[in-house]
Amino acid sequence: MKTITLSSKKHKGVVCILISFSYDSEIIKTLKKSTSALWSNSNKAWYLPFTSENKARLLKVLNRFKIINNIKETLLDLNVEQKKLLNGYYLFLKGKRYSKNTIKTYTYFITQFVIFYTDVDLKQLNNIHVRKFIETVFLKRNYSISTQRQFISAVKLFTQYYPETCIQNLELTRPKKSKKLPIVLSKKEVISIIRVTKNLKHRAIITLLYAAGLRISEILELKLSDINIERRQIRIVNGKGRRDRYVILAESFIPLLLNYYNTYRPKHFFVENLKGTKYSASSVRKFILRSCKAAKINKPVTPHTFRHSFATHLLENGVNLRHIQELLGHSRPETTMIYTHVSQKSLLNITSPLDQLINNELKSDVLEQKFLLSRKLI
Repeated sequence: MKTITLSSKKHKGVVCILISFSYDSEIIKTLKKSTSALWSNSNKAWYLPFTSENKARLLKVLNRFKIINNIKETLLDLNVEQKKLLNGYYLFLKGKRYSKNTIKTYTYFITQFVIFYTDVDLKQLNNIHVRKFIETVFLKRNYSISTQRQFISAVKLFTQYYPETCIQNLELTRPKKSKKLPIVLSKKEVISIIRVTKNLKHRAIITLLYAAGLRISEILELKLSDINIERRQIRIVNGKGRRDRYVILAESFIPLLLNYYNTYRPKHFFVENLKGTKYSASSVRKFILRSCKAAKINKPVTPHTFRHSFATHLLENGVNLRHIQELLGHSRPETTMIYTHVSQKSLLNITSPLDQLINNELKSDVLEQKFLLSRKLI
């Protein structure tokens, strides 16, 4: 049986799980297909950031191989004081009622920050340490600006929790977000993706992501009791920013919904795995990629792309921006305004100056035959 050794080690300043084995194409194919593992030339091994989810996923997808598990815990290099501090920071965030994902992300960043300077007294951490951590870890690993902004927010909260540190007066300027326009599918592309999705559960998920403009976390947390077919409404409970809201239940989606109910018989959540628990986000992303490939769509499509498309198509259909904001659950209208930049409704009504120029010139009998774009101009 093929043997794989799992171990934990710092790599580029971050604690990672190293996956070591003699070259084997089957193992490599499994890692690429089921995980986001990367190759490390310096360690001559594949690796993943050390998280409990990554550890569990590796043990699951590699279970048909012989595994030597030498993984030590994430807090491997931390002393008692540091562990106590991080546990306290975690509870501090919970006390502020941040979402589970935010608490998890912020605690992970601060854990990696403390591990990076494990030999430095916590009270001696200062602005320079923060800057060097960003330069060494974030820039070298090509983390996104959004991720860097999250780390900065985590540090600011950390200084509130632990004011004894020398970074208590830290003035960090968050890097500006890139002003990238969202990728939007055309209406034909949405229909094409739904049509080629043969699996009934997958088709129901994709259709509802678009039909109601849901976030992936919202559809995975959606309970059957929150779907009201008679009122054509779906209640989103504790969405982003801990806000509840109602979204529309498309009438054309109801036959598919009932078919899905009768076939899969979910007990509690709208979509469940074989164990009757919540479906995973990674599974949704994977089958969306397969459906896009089958539909011959080359755009980078994610679950959130359907939400962008939902908002843009509503705007093009003449729905008021304020109503779209409420349906999406945006706290600020500025967030919803981004869709005015990708909507074709107003752009299509604009006449190009080239068209105006040619139309004006063609009105003259003298120039009508002399100025044609289809002929060669000498």
